[in-house]
Amino acid sequence: MTDFARFAAALIFVLALMGGLSLIMRRINAGRLPVTGANRQMRVVEVLSLDARRRAILLQRGRGSDARQHLIILGPNGETIVETGIVVSDDTAKNG
Repeated sequence: MTDFARFAAALIFVLALMGGLSLIMRRINAGRLPVTGANRQMRVVEVLSLDARRRAILLQRGRGSDARQHLIILGPNGETIVETGIVVSDDTAKNG
């Protein structure tokens, strides 16, 4: 019976730690307001996982005929810009 009580106490303690960490993370992120609404100028078009440590991200900035895309690879050692200023066709901008 003492083993079960010890297990239950440890489980409650771990769950309380997880809940406390969750509250702290919410409070830290509360100061950052997400950009929403019609005035958004940047969006992530696509994310592709290359391997366990690197991802290719296609970002788009601007709207309409001003829209440009940028291909970036993110890895543990930093980011690498592969291609920038990719012109977006009107069909791609409407469907994206």
